[in-house]
Amino acid sequence: MAEPPLRLACIGECMIELTARDARTLDLRFGGDTLNTAVYAARRLRQAGRFAQVDYVTALGDDPYSDWMVQSWADEGVGTGTVLRLPGRLPGLYMIRTDDRGERTFHYWRSAAAARDLLRAPRMADIARDLRAYDMIYLSGITLSIFDAESRAMLFDLLDDVRRVGALVAFDANFRPRGWPDVEEARKTMAAAWRRTDIGLPTFGDEQMLFGDADPDATIARLQMLGVREVVVKRDRAPCVIDRAGMRWEIPAESVAKPVDTTAAGDSFNGAYLSARLCDALPADAAHAGHRVAAAVIQHPGAIIPLAAMPAT
Repeated sequence: MAEPPLRLACIGECMIELTARDARTLDLRFGGDTLNTAVYAARRLRQAGRFAQVDYVTALGDDPYSDWMVQSWADEGVGTGTVLRLPGRLPGLYMIRTDDRGERTFHYWRSAAAARDLLRAPRMADIARDLRAYDMIYLSGITLSIFDAESRAMLFDLLDDVRRVGALVAFDANFRPRGWPDVEEARKTMAAAWRRTDIGLPTFGDEQMLFGDADPDATIARLQMLGVREVVVKRDRAPCVIDRAGMRWEIPAESVAKPVDTTAAGDSFNGAYLSARLCDALPADAAHAGHRVAAAVIQHPGAIIPLAAMPAT
């Protein structure tokens, strides 16, 4: 009998992405942190020749842009059977401006995005039951920030349910202050998510901004106190720090002389790391894979780089 596929589901929001080419010209793409992670995880699993299924759980509208996104994700090998389509609704929109150092400024139009009603959509109960059969569920703090309190409670119940039957939950806080009404709500919500997390993928700058962590050791200690078993602290160009059951690694980032666009650097690291861990790679090897993919991503504009630009496994 053939082995069942590895199954990863990423929950979140993908938006239409407009990138300023110059003062008057915009490039049209799509992007969202959890979608970016799904795409890079699917690519890496395919490169590794693994029988795997990566699905994206979100809600979109019934407009042509939503059609385009769903078809594009399917072309990438990301499963779209868990994408709910809400009649009369639209996806969110954001615009990126990038300076000569590759740093980004974001502008959002997303208050009425379909993804905000994902947890209350009629088919979501069926999807939530199906997720119990997955190996891993991934989400981020941006996922949490788009939902109201009722939807967050429903999402936390879902995470509790999948963990009871053996699925792993991976989480990246990906803190963006603009997505939260105040710091206290963000802290409280993030802490609730960390308590339901098996693999944590925080960025140190985000954790320092939100919780005042002095160094990666403080981040690791705080998350372990909340029950996170495996913590990977990303530090931009500095080595990431990994702690799993008291075993510690520091894995240096790949050197890139002049980044073009840092969009999706952390998301792509997460996708490569989680796909490697699903394939039973050691945390250190998974981090090396994450750094290689992130280094390739920041040498291209936009969140999703051409398939031909992906580094080999």
